[in-house]
Amino acid sequence: MPDHNTTAPDSAAPDVAAPDSRSFEGAHQAGILEPAQQAAIVVAFLVTAPDRLALRRMFQTLSATIRYLVTGGDAPTGRGSDDGLVSTPYENGVLGPGMVPDGLTVTVSVGASLFDDRFGLADAKPARLRAMDEFPNDALDPDRCDGDLLLQICADHRDTVLHALRILMRATRADLQVLWQQEGFTSPPRPSGTPRNLFGFKDGTANHEFLDRPELLDHLVWTKAGGDEPDWVTGGSYHVVRLIRMFVEFWDRISINEQQRIFGRDRDTGAPLSGRPGERVPGQEEFQLPSYYRDAHGNTVPLTAHTRLANPHDGTADDRRMLRRGFNYSAGIEPNGQLDMGMIFICFNADLDRQFVATQTLLIDEPLVDYILPFGGGYFFALPGVQTADDWLGRTLLI
Repeated sequence: MPDHNTTAPDSAAPDVAAPDSRSFEGAHQAGILEPAQQAAIVVAFLVTAPDRLALRRMFQTLSATIRYLVTGGDAPTGRGSDDGLVSTPYENGVLGPGMVPDGLTVTVSVGASLFDDRFGLADAKPARLRAMDEFPNDALDPDRCDGDLLLQICADHRDTVLHALRILMRATRADLQVLWQQEGFTSPPRPSGTPRNLFGFKDGTANHEFLDRPELLDHLVWTKAGGDEPDWVTGGSYHVVRLIRMFVEFWDRISINEQQRIFGRDRDTGAPLSGRPGERVPGQEEFQLPSYYRDAHGNTVPLTAHTRLANPHDGTADDRRMLRRGFNYSAGIEPNGQLDMGMIFICFNADLDRQFVATQTLLIDEPLVDYILPFGGGYFFALPGVQTADDWLGRTLLI
């Protein structure tokens, strides 16, 4: 059995949640539907638990620790670790003497490799879960891809994210080993609407089409049991993470007209280059629907424009839409002296193949590929939420 020296906080939630805290209970995990917070980190792990019982205890510890982190309040007392030499406190002090939730969400997802022969879970693998596909124009680094388990940690400030990562890693150190990680951030809307990527364009505009429509969320985001899907997946979602380098210096040397034709949208407002007459509302231009039917030959919006390929707005892409929740990243300088900047592309799908894979296939060889390079990430499955105060993530998978 693994040596779990750090005991997780009690699983029962406090009676009163601290300000800026998110509920841990619900049919779905937090960190999926909420607007993206300012700071994020995605971390993939190898599960080193020796058997299924240890795996179960790891998920229980992980769940109890997340419950404490997102709820806030005083640090647990008498919960230090004892390595035989010194007793240390449960908290690390990064957030000061009182732990503040700060809008924290922690989303736990599992990768295809967790369903190998180690834990007897092969028959429970979500039907479309697999190692991430390498599409043409990708250059995937095996050391930055896939994993048994993924934590997506998001909050309103970077120190909150790093604090949560340290607490979670300490609590599960006997059973999880980091494989790769990427920090990200999002900016406030400038001047309004959807935040922008590092090419200066709004990113995730189409989310508004279904975020407030539960029937579409059920169809496009939440996976259901039945058919070839196992019973436990209801309430979960296929969680795609793509680490994408953006050649910002190269991008900055092309004209604004060329940039806009590559995306198919106006950079300043986010509006489609060819909008439908009578739909332009000041301050809401980015949500105007494109009029591709009036531009059949691509004179205004090229037929190869990113947004037009992804969704031609003729009804054929309605089932392919996915929920975007991406972040920018800046990771210093490459050995060749170029800026290492890009995007952590994140999306959630009810059906991985029907949505993300089908859309990405349509984007093969688009003009944008000259300015980006996907190099890592993975396909994961976001576990269903917990229903009660004594429930834990992964319970329905492991019962």
